[in-house]
Amino acid sequence: MFKQIIPVLLMTTLMTHAQEDSFQWLEEVDGEKALEWVNQQNVATTNILTQLPEYQRIYENTLKILNSKERIAYPGIRGNFAYNFWQDETHPRGVWRRTELKQYLAGKQEWEDLIDVSKLSEQEGENWSFKGVDVLEPDFDICLVKLSRGGGDAVVIREFDIEKKAFIADGFKLPEAKTRVAWLDRNTLLVGTDFGEGSMTSSGYPRIVKKWKRGTPLSDAELIYEGKKDDVSVGAYVQVTPERKYVMISRGITFYETEYHALEDDKLIQLEIPVDADVSGIFKNHLLVQPKKEWAFSGQSIPAGSLVALKYDALLQGKHEVEILFQPSERDSLGSVSSTENQILVNVFKGGRYDELFSHTFEKDHWKKELVHTPEQGTLSMISADDYSDRFFLTYESMLSPRTLYFSPALHSPLTKGKSLPEFFDASKYQVEFHEAVSKDGTKIPYTVVQPKTAKLDGTNPTLLYGYGGFEISMQPHYSPVMGTCWLAEGGIFVEASIRGGGEFGPKWHQAAQKENKQRSYDDFIAVSEDLIERGYCTNKTLGIQGGSNGGLLVGAVTMQRPDLYEAVVCAVPLLDMKRFNKLLAGASWMGEYGNPDIPEEWAYISKYSPYQNLKPDGNYPKIFFKTSTRDDRVHPGHARKMAAKMESYDQPFFYFENTEGGHGAGVTNEQRAMMDSLGYAYLLMMLK
Repeated sequence: MFKQIIPVLLMTTLMTHAQEDSFQWLEEVDGEKALEWVNQQNVATTNILTQLPEYQRIYENTLKILNSKERIAYPGIRGNFAYNFWQDETHPRGVWRRTELKQYLAGKQEWEDLIDVSKLSEQEGENWSFKGVDVLEPDFDICLVKLSRGGGDAVVIREFDIEKKAFIADGFKLPEAKTRVAWLDRNTLLVGTDFGEGSMTSSGYPRIVKKWKRGTPLSDAELIYEGKKDDVSVGAYVQVTPERKYVMISRGITFYETEYHALEDDKLIQLEIPVDADVSGIFKNHLLVQPKKEWAFSGQSIPAGSLVALKYDALLQGKHEVEILFQPSERDSLGSVSSTENQILVNVFKGGRYDELFSHTFEKDHWKKELVHTPEQGTLSMISADDYSDRFFLTYESMLSPRTLYFSPALHSPLTKGKSLPEFFDASKYQVEFHEAVSKDGTKIPYTVVQPKTAKLDGTNPTLLYGYGGFEISMQPHYSPVMGTCWLAEGGIFVEASIRGGGEFGPKWHQAAQKENKQRSYDDFIAVSEDLIERGYCTNKTLGIQGGSNGGLLVGAVTMQRPDLYEAVVCAVPLLDMKRFNKLLAGASWMGEYGNPDIPEEWAYISKYSPYQNLKPDGNYPKIFFKTSTRDDRVHPGHARKMAAKMESYDQPFFYFENTEGGHGAGVTNEQRAMMDSLGYAYLLMMLK
């Protein structure tokens, strides 16, 4: 009898799941039926939102900002030139260009166009999106250009002659794939790409690295390293320094675990560093390593979130000769790490509110640390650091201070101020406040509020709360001309929450909301929402929330759990069906963050917050606005499609817009970006004012 029951129970379970996932046909990205549904939703949404009185004004202001000639042309230092990628109304898909560095610094920027992507798209009948270049160092005369159809992560790669400003007819070419490539020398590439059956991981990234010689077919490339099918990815890394060339192969076991192998004299040597550590490059024959958990060896203990320098030659022999360059405190954590020829530049987050920059030099076997004098109380972002001199560019900004470019010409030189963004909105009308909410388990969660000075704490203010809370990505103060012009200037309050899962306070802040503890991110966000209401900034009728990607999952989850808290929700390029996320595009690579839904014990905790599974027919939900992209080959558009379709089947109101281009971003052209942003702000103003 028992044996007969098992098939019946199994069939019932399968039938139930099939009923729950009756919208799986929407996962067919370019399916005729799916695209017909998308088009219907797009028309229904734009017919309403573009007709709102605010929409056209917001769109025109946004496009004006995005196309402004007064924007900063961010420079990339290569030799004696500053390189830049620029988009405006003349170059809607952008132009890759350069100018002499001395002209750039003098403010006399005579740009030499190298690749006009709009013209190239027109010539070839393709909707190309520029995805960057890999330039041969230290000659800087040829490069590998990465082009994406519609803005996705998969790219076509072609070799380009910078001096002749032309693609090389018989040069290296790689077909469309999520390729990882590095120059070994002028005539040799290390390539991870789709070589055919079995060469990609279950996450859709390269599993194999091969050495490809110029003039030979890709099929004849020599196998260097082979990972496993269930790895996230495998890739090659080459760093050329004034001392020597370093070659490493990385095997991404999970999103947070990586093995590193040095390629020395055609032999692979596995480096004895923790698999949960990040590598930040090589400086003066030292490997820069960031352990994410406590690292104990030979009587030493390195705290999680530190930055250490290990002597490379000793490491090749299995020895650990270590210098700690940065050690975190309770509220200070490690930010970005960059290097020039003679210094390591370490950015430190101070309590998640502002940054400090330190310079580390190594002379005569001795490390020296100095504070770099920068503007105070803001966010510092490294723009370009030169490996062959000590020149570097960085920017400073805060919530109300426009981003400003600074330049350092030499070691220990004072920073010189360069171009600033215009004041696109009158910042004098606003003020910034810092608060903490208390989460469900008693943890204090910081958040930042930007509000009009005249705002009254009577709950009537349209308030937008933004969050992310995943993958150790930090929310930092930043100047947003679009947000300031389209939200603050319209009377809104903007709030940014530093919830767990992010990296504001180092690896532990992230790990506290990983896998079985992911609910803590949502508890934190809900706590901030309730604190905003309690302090009188808003009520549940004037509070809206927004998030994208993992942040889309965040706002989706909290809306299912506490629909009473929110009047508006912008859910962009989201993960929502957490039962199938690991089967869609790059989803398998994120199981290190969320867990594996195919393992019953892990699905048990994922299922409690997965928005798609927790949507109820009789739920009293706000009218959510879903935004996604057909060409997003990272987070599958099926997540947003299925969630909206399921709401439609329950007669739950929503808005939906799917851009045909854009990849995992808001669009490829400034017009597309302006439309996506404007639809969102027009929706928020309609719902909250």
